[in-house]
Amino acid sequence: MNMFVDGEWRTDAYEMSNEDGEFDRDETTFRNWVGGEQVRDGEAPDPDAEFPVESGRYHLYVSLACPWAHRTLVTQALKGLEDAISVDVVDPYRDDGGWQFTPEKAGCDADSINGFDYLREAYVAADENYTGRVTVPVLWDKQEGTIVNNESEEVMRMLDVAFDDLAERDVNLYPEGHRADVDRVVSEIYEPINNGVYRSGFAETQEAYETAVGELFDALDRWEAVLDDQRYLAGDVLTEADVAMFTTLVRFDDVYHTHFKCNVRKIAEYPNLWNYLLELSQLPGVAETVNMDHITEHYYTTHTDVNPKQIVAVGPDHDFLAAHDRDRLAGGPPDALREANATADD
Repeated sequence: MNMFVDGEWRTDAYEMSNEDGEFDRDETTFRNWVGGEQVRDGEAPDPDAEFPVESGRYHLYVSLACPWAHRTLVTQALKGLEDAISVDVVDPYRDDGGWQFTPEKAGCDADSINGFDYLREAYVAADENYTGRVTVPVLWDKQEGTIVNNESEEVMRMLDVAFDDLAERDVNLYPEGHRADVDRVVSEIYEPINNGVYRSGFAETQEAYETAVGELFDALDRWEAVLDDQRYLAGDVLTEADVAMFTTLVRFDDVYHTHFKCNVRKIAEYPNLWNYLLELSQLPGVAETVNMDHITEHYYTTHTDVNPKQIVAVGPDHDFLAAHDRDRLAGGPPDALREANATADD
Protein backbone atom coordinates (compact mmCIF):
# COMPACT_ATOMS: atom_id res chain seq x y z
CA MET A 1 0.00 0.00 0.00
CA ASN A 2 1.09 3.57 -0.64
CA MET A 3 2.47 6.14 1.79
CA PHE A 4 4.86 9.05 2.17
CA VAL A 5 8.40 8.51 3.40
CA ASP A 6 10.15 11.77 4.31
CA GLY A 7 7.87 13.67 1.95
CA GLU A 8 8.35 11.25 -0.96
CA TRP A 9 5.32 9.36 -2.27
CA ARG A 10 6.08 5.64 -2.32
CA THR A 11 3.99 2.77 -3.70
CA ASP A 12 6.00 0.00 -2.06
CA ALA A 13 6.58 1.15 1.51
CA TYR A 14 3.54 0.28 3.62
CA GLU A 15 3.01 -3.22 5.00
CA MET A 16 -0.56 -3.81 6.19
CA SER A 17 0.16 -6.95 8.19
CA ASN A 18 2.61 -7.96 10.90
CA GLU A 19 4.78 -11.09 10.89
CA ASP A 20 1.85 -13.16 12.17
CA GLY A 21 -0.33 -12.16 9.23
CA GLU A 22 -2.50 -9.88 11.36
CA PHE A 23 -3.75 -6.55 10.02
CA ASP A 24 -1.80 -3.76 11.70
CA ARG A 25 -3.34 -0.28 11.44
CA ASP A 26 -0.99 2.70 11.76
CA GLU A 27 -1.83 5.51 14.14
CA THR A 28 -2.80 8.84 12.65
CA THR A 29 -0.33 11.72 12.78
CA PHE A 30 -2.04 15.12 12.90
CA ARG A 31 -3.60 15.42 16.37
CA ASN A 32 -4.27 19.09 17.10
CA TRP A 33 -7.57 20.27 18.54
CA VAL A 34 -9.86 23.08 17.44
CA GLY A 35 -10.67 24.85 20.70
CA GLY A 36 -7.82 23.25 22.62
CA GLU A 37 -7.14 19.87 24.23
CA GLN A 38 -9.87 20.32 26.88
CA VAL A 39 -12.47 19.71 24.16
CA ARG A 40 -11.46 16.03 24.34
CA ASP A 41 -13.00 15.91 27.82
CA GLY A 42 -16.18 17.72 26.83
CA GLU A 43 -15.10 21.11 28.15
CA ALA A 44 -15.91 24.38 26.38
CA PRO A 45 -13.40 25.52 23.75
CA ASP A 46 -10.74 28.12 24.54
CA PRO A 47 -11.18 31.22 22.32
CA ASP A 48 -7.41 31.75 22.51
CA ALA A 49 -6.55 28.23 21.36
CA GLU A 50 -4.03 27.77 18.53
CA PHE A 51 -6.96 26.69 16.36
CA PRO A 52 -9.96 28.73 17.59
CA VAL A 53 -13.56 27.93 16.73
CA GLU A 54 -14.70 30.06 13.79
CA SER A 55 -17.52 29.51 11.35
CA GLY A 56 -16.25 28.99 7.81
CA ARG A 57 -12.60 28.57 8.79
CA TYR A 58 -12.42 24.78 8.70
CA HIS A 59 -12.94 22.25 5.94
CA LEU A 60 -13.43 18.49 5.82
CA TYR A 61 -11.87 16.29 3.17
CA VAL A 62 -13.78 12.99 3.20
CA SER A 63 -14.58 9.83 1.32
CA LEU A 64 -18.21 8.68 1.35
CA ALA A 65 -16.86 5.13 1.14
CA CYS A 66 -14.77 5.29 4.30
CA PRO A 67 -16.45 4.49 7.64
CA TRP A 68 -13.98 6.66 9.57
CA ALA A 69 -14.69 9.73 7.43
CA HIS A 70 -18.40 8.86 7.47
CA ARG A 71 -18.43 9.35 11.26
CA THR A 72 -17.63 13.02 10.81
CA LEU A 73 -20.32 13.53 8.16
CA VAL A 74 -22.97 11.91 10.37
CA THR A 75 -21.95 14.11 13.30
CA GLN A 76 -22.03 17.19 11.10
CA ALA A 77 -25.50 16.25 9.82
CA LEU A 78 -27.00 15.47 13.22
CA LYS A 79 -25.82 18.76 14.70
CA GLY A 80 -26.53 20.87 11.62
CA LEU A 81 -23.01 22.13 10.98
CA GLU A 82 -23.15 22.18 7.20
CA ASP A 83 -22.95 25.99 7.02
CA ALA A 84 -20.11 26.20 9.56
CA ILE A 85 -17.79 23.58 8.03
CA SER A 86 -17.39 22.99 4.30
CA VAL A 87 -16.78 19.55 2.74
CA ASP A 88 -15.14 18.06 -0.34
CA VAL A 89 -15.61 14.40 -1.32
CA VAL A 90 -12.87 12.35 -2.99
CA ASP A 91 -13.28 9.58 -5.57
CA PRO A 92 -14.20 6.23 -3.99
CA TYR A 93 -11.68 4.46 -6.22
CA ARG A 94 -8.16 4.77 -4.85
CA ASP A 95 -5.32 3.97 -7.22
CA ASP A 96 -1.54 4.20 -6.76
CA GLY A 97 -1.87 7.97 -6.47
CA GLY A 98 -4.12 7.68 -3.42
CA TRP A 99 -7.40 9.52 -2.84
CA GLN A 100 -8.16 11.70 -5.88
CA PHE A 101 -10.49 14.61 -6.64
CA THR A 102 -12.63 13.78 -9.70
CA PRO A 103 -15.49 16.28 -9.96
CA GLU A 104 -16.70 14.72 -13.21
CA LYS A 105 -17.77 11.62 -11.29
CA ALA A 106 -21.13 11.36 -9.51
CA GLY A 107 -20.95 12.32 -5.86
CA CYS A 108 -17.35 13.54 -6.09
CA ASP A 109 -15.94 17.05 -5.80
CA ALA A 110 -13.07 19.16 -6.96
CA ASP A 111 -10.83 20.43 -4.19
CA SER A 112 -12.63 23.71 -3.59
CA ILE A 113 -10.03 25.03 -1.14
CA ASN A 114 -6.59 24.33 -2.59
CA GLY A 115 -7.24 23.02 -6.10
CA PHE A 116 -5.27 19.85 -5.38
CA ASP A 117 -5.66 16.87 -7.71
CA TYR A 118 -4.82 14.35 -4.97
CA LEU A 119 -5.44 14.49 -1.24
CA ARG A 120 -1.80 13.58 -0.66
CA GLU A 121 -0.91 17.13 -1.72
CA ALA A 122 -2.63 18.41 1.43
CA TYR A 123 -0.41 16.22 3.58
CA VAL A 124 2.87 17.54 2.22
CA ALA A 125 1.48 21.07 2.23
CA ALA A 126 1.01 20.60 5.97
CA ASP A 127 4.38 18.85 6.44
CA GLU A 128 6.87 18.73 3.58
CA ASN A 129 8.74 15.88 5.29
CA TYR A 130 5.64 13.88 6.18
CA THR A 131 6.01 10.14 6.70
CA GLY A 132 2.82 8.08 6.86
CA ARG A 133 -0.35 7.12 5.04
CA VAL A 134 -2.83 9.52 3.46
CA THR A 135 -6.17 8.91 5.15
CA VAL A 136 -9.60 10.47 5.51
CA PRO A 137 -11.10 12.37 7.21
CA VAL A 138 -8.88 15.43 7.15
CA LEU A 139 -9.86 18.54 9.10
CA TRP A 140 -8.17 21.43 7.28
CA ASP A 141 -7.61 24.98 8.52
CA LYS A 142 -8.22 27.32 5.58
CA GLN A 143 -6.59 30.27 7.33
CA GLU A 144 -3.34 28.55 8.31
CA GLY A 145 -3.26 26.27 5.27
CA THR A 146 -2.61 23.14 7.26
CA ILE A 147 -4.12 19.92 8.59
CA VAL A 148 -5.49 20.23 12.10
CA ASN A 149 -6.40 16.60 12.67
CA ASN A 150 -6.88 13.36 10.73
CA GLU A 151 -8.08 11.09 13.56
CA SER A 152 -11.79 10.39 13.04
CA GLU A 153 -12.66 9.92 16.70
CA GLU A 154 -11.10 13.24 17.63
CA VAL A 155 -12.64 15.11 14.68
CA MET A 156 -16.03 13.71 15.70
CA ARG A 157 -15.51 15.01 19.25
CA MET A 158 -14.48 18.44 17.97
CA LEU A 159 -17.56 18.73 15.78
CA ASP A 160 -19.73 17.70 18.70
CA VAL A 161 -18.16 19.78 21.47
CA ALA A 162 -15.99 22.57 20.06
CA PHE A 163 -18.46 23.63 17.36
CA ASP A 164 -21.57 23.24 19.52
CA ASP A 165 -22.35 26.98 19.60
CA LEU A 166 -22.32 27.04 15.77
CA ALA A 167 -24.68 24.07 15.40
CA GLU A 168 -28.17 24.63 14.05
CA ARG A 169 -29.58 21.81 16.20
CA ASP A 170 -29.41 21.37 19.95
CA VAL A 171 -27.88 17.90 19.78
CA ASN A 172 -25.25 16.83 22.31
CA LEU A 173 -23.58 13.51 21.49
CA TYR A 174 -21.23 13.62 24.49
CA PRO A 175 -23.64 14.51 27.29
CA GLU A 176 -22.62 15.02 30.89
CA GLY A 177 -23.42 12.02 33.01
CA HIS A 178 -22.71 9.66 30.10
CA ARG A 179 -19.17 10.63 29.10
CA ALA A 180 -17.37 7.81 30.85
CA ASP A 181 -19.79 5.32 29.28
CA VAL A 182 -19.37 6.87 25.82
CA ASP A 183 -15.58 6.70 26.02
CA ARG A 184 -15.74 3.13 27.31
CA VAL A 185 -18.10 1.94 24.56
CA VAL A 186 -16.21 3.69 21.75
CA SER A 187 -13.08 1.92 22.98
CA GLU A 188 -14.84 -1.43 23.41
CA ILE A 189 -16.30 -1.56 19.91
CA TYR A 190 -13.22 -0.27 18.11
CA GLU A 191 -10.93 -3.29 18.05
CA PRO A 192 -13.41 -6.18 17.67
CA ILE A 193 -15.99 -4.41 15.42
CA ASN A 194 -14.87 -1.16 13.76
CA ASN A 195 -11.35 -2.44 13.14
CA GLY A 196 -12.37 -6.08 13.42
CA VAL A 197 -13.89 -6.17 9.95
CA TYR A 198 -10.53 -5.00 8.56
CA ARG A 199 -8.61 -7.44 10.74
CA SER A 200 -10.77 -10.18 9.22
CA GLY A 201 -10.60 -8.97 5.63
CA PHE A 202 -6.89 -8.20 5.50
CA ALA A 203 -5.68 -11.20 7.53
CA GLU A 204 -2.94 -13.09 5.74
CA THR A 205 -3.17 -16.36 7.66
CA GLN A 206 -6.07 -18.63 8.53
CA GLU A 207 -5.30 -18.28 12.23
CA ALA A 208 -5.29 -14.46 12.10
CA TYR A 209 -8.57 -14.47 10.16
CA GLU A 210 -10.35 -16.90 12.48
CA THR A 211 -9.22 -14.98 15.54
CA ALA A 212 -10.44 -11.68 14.15
CA VAL A 213 -13.76 -12.94 12.82
CA GLY A 214 -14.41 -14.83 16.06
CA GLU A 215 -13.86 -11.69 18.13
CA LEU A 216 -16.03 -9.71 15.70
CA PHE A 217 -19.06 -11.95 16.03
CA ASP A 218 -18.59 -12.43 19.76
CA ALA A 219 -18.82 -8.64 20.06
CA LEU A 220 -21.82 -8.38 17.73
CA ASP A 221 -23.59 -11.11 19.74
CA ARG A 222 -22.87 -9.20 22.93
CA TRP A 223 -24.29 -5.92 21.65
CA GLU A 224 -27.31 -7.73 20.20
CA ALA A 225 -28.09 -8.83 23.75
CA VAL A 226 -27.46 -5.36 25.21
CA LEU A 227 -29.78 -3.73 22.68
CA ASP A 228 -32.64 -6.06 23.57
CA ASP A 229 -33.56 -3.84 26.51
CA GLN A 230 -31.38 -0.76 25.98
CA ARG A 231 -32.06 1.71 23.19
CA TYR A 232 -28.50 2.86 22.47
CA LEU A 233 -24.99 1.64 23.20
CA ALA A 234 -24.36 3.95 26.17
CA GLY A 235 -27.88 3.90 27.61
CA ASP A 236 -31.12 5.63 26.64
CA VAL A 237 -29.50 8.63 24.89
CA LEU A 238 -27.96 8.93 21.44
CA THR A 239 -24.18 9.47 21.63
CA GLU A 240 -20.95 9.44 19.63
CA ALA A 241 -20.71 5.72 20.37
CA ASP A 242 -23.78 5.12 18.20
CA VAL A 243 -22.29 7.15 15.36
CA ALA A 244 -19.12 5.06 15.59
CA MET A 245 -21.14 1.83 15.46
CA PHE A 246 -23.48 3.03 12.71
CA THR A 247 -20.85 3.56 10.04
CA THR A 248 -19.63 -0.02 10.41
CA LEU A 249 -23.08 -1.61 10.59
CA VAL A 250 -24.44 0.21 7.54
CA ARG A 251 -21.60 -1.23 5.40
CA PHE A 252 -21.64 -4.68 6.89
CA ASP A 253 -24.03 -6.70 4.75
CA ASP A 254 -23.09 -5.02 1.46
CA VAL A 255 -19.32 -5.17 1.92
CA TYR A 256 -17.84 -6.74 5.03
CA HIS A 257 -20.01 -9.88 4.95
CA THR A 258 -18.80 -10.84 1.47
CA HIS A 259 -15.65 -8.89 0.63
CA PHE A 260 -14.00 -9.29 4.06
CA LYS A 261 -15.39 -12.82 4.68
CA CYS A 262 -17.36 -11.70 7.77
CA ASN A 263 -20.04 -14.18 6.79
CA VAL A 264 -21.07 -15.89 10.03
CA ARG A 265 -24.23 -13.75 10.01
CA LYS A 266 -25.57 -10.62 8.37
CA ILE A 267 -26.62 -7.65 10.47
CA ALA A 268 -30.12 -8.16 9.03
CA GLU A 269 -30.14 -11.51 10.87
CA TYR A 270 -29.72 -9.79 14.24
CA PRO A 271 -33.18 -8.44 15.24
CA ASN A 272 -31.94 -5.81 17.69
CA LEU A 273 -28.86 -4.64 15.79
CA TRP A 274 -30.90 -4.45 12.58
CA ASN A 275 -33.71 -2.39 14.09
CA TYR A 276 -31.12 -0.22 15.84
CA LEU A 277 -29.43 0.35 12.47
CA LEU A 278 -32.78 1.29 10.93
CA GLU A 279 -33.47 3.86 13.64
CA LEU A 280 -30.06 5.48 13.22
CA SER A 281 -30.43 5.50 9.43
CA GLN A 282 -33.67 7.46 9.77
CA LEU A 283 -32.36 10.24 11.98
CA PRO A 284 -32.43 13.64 10.22
CA GLY A 285 -29.69 14.02 7.63
CA VAL A 286 -28.14 10.60 8.18
CA ALA A 287 -29.53 8.83 5.09
CA GLU A 288 -28.08 11.58 2.92
CA THR A 289 -24.59 10.71 4.16
CA VAL A 290 -24.87 7.08 3.01
CA ASN A 291 -23.74 6.46 -0.58
CA MET A 292 -23.75 2.72 -1.16
CA ASP A 293 -22.47 3.13 -4.72
CA HIS A 294 -19.33 4.80 -3.39
CA ILE A 295 -19.03 2.23 -0.61
CA THR A 296 -19.25 -0.84 -2.84
CA GLU A 297 -17.09 0.62 -5.61
CA HIS A 298 -14.32 1.49 -3.18
CA TYR A 299 -14.06 -1.83 -1.38
CA TYR A 300 -14.57 -4.17 -4.32
CA THR A 301 -12.33 -2.29 -6.79
CA THR A 302 -9.60 -0.79 -4.61
CA HIS A 303 -8.56 -3.85 -2.58
CA THR A 304 -7.18 -5.87 -5.48
CA ASP A 305 -5.22 -8.12 -3.12
CA VAL A 306 -8.59 -9.24 -1.70
CA ASN A 307 -10.66 -9.03 -4.92
CA PRO A 308 -8.24 -9.14 -7.89
CA LYS A 309 -10.96 -9.24 -10.57
CA GLN A 310 -12.56 -6.06 -9.12
CA ILE A 311 -16.05 -7.48 -9.57
CA VAL A 312 -18.58 -5.53 -7.49
CA ALA A 313 -21.17 -7.64 -5.66
CA VAL A 314 -24.74 -6.63 -6.50
CA GLY A 315 -26.54 -7.37 -3.23
CA PRO A 316 -28.20 -7.27 -0.84
CA ASP A 317 -30.86 -4.64 -1.45
CA HIS A 318 -31.73 -3.43 2.06
CA ASP A 319 -34.38 -0.82 2.81
CA PHE A 320 -32.83 1.30 5.54
CA LEU A 321 -36.03 3.36 5.71
CA ALA A 322 -38.21 0.41 6.73
CA ALA A 323 -40.14 0.61 10.00
CA HIS A 324 -38.18 -0.23 13.16
CA ASP A 325 -39.23 -1.32 16.64
CA ARG A 326 -36.93 0.81 18.82
CA ASP A 327 -39.73 2.98 20.16
CA ARG A 328 -40.61 0.05 22.42
CA LEU A 329 -37.65 1.07 24.59
CA ALA A 330 -37.16 4.04 26.89
CA GLY A 331 -35.25 7.05 25.69
CA GLY A 332 -34.82 8.17 22.12
CA PRO A 333 -33.23 10.85 19.99
CA PRO A 334 -32.90 14.46 21.22
CA ASP A 335 -35.96 16.69 20.87
CA ALA A 336 -34.26 18.64 18.09
CA LEU A 337 -34.00 15.49 15.97
CA ARG A 338 -37.55 14.43 16.77
CA GLU A 339 -38.80 17.87 15.72
CA ALA A 340 -36.77 17.76 12.51
CA ASN A 341 -38.23 14.37 11.61
CA ALA A 342 -41.74 15.56 12.39
CA THR A 343 -41.26 18.60 10.16
CA ALA A 344 -39.94 16.41 7.34
CA ASP A 345 -43.02 14.16 7.61
CA ASP A 346 -45.48 17.09 7.37
